Amino acid sequence: MLHINKTFLNHNTLTDIITFPIDSAQLLQPNRAKENTISGEIYISIDRVKENAEKFSTEFHQELKRVLIHGVMHLCGYGDKSPSEAKTMRAKEEFYLKHF
Repeated sequence: MLHINKTFLNHNTLTDIITFPIDSAQLLQPNRAKENTISGEIYISIDRVKENAEKFSTEFHQELKRVLIHGVMHLCGYGDKSPSEAKTMRAKEEFYLKHF
């Protein structure tokens, strides 16, 4: 994950998930997937998910679901860089976790 983060995103940090949209049209139309489909690659660090589950006192499978939802939200055009984007992302994660 560190190699992917450094190579493609120029981030020198560990992370739990990295998401790459495949369809460039998705990047041009945030929050709208082309023809109601999404496509991309999601890379998940199981080690980071385990660490985060312990850190946030939650079950591993619950944290894994959160990370998966987070990745899919990115593929749908949602960001999390600004405080308002992060707040929206967290609310969406909670909503979809309840409906998983």
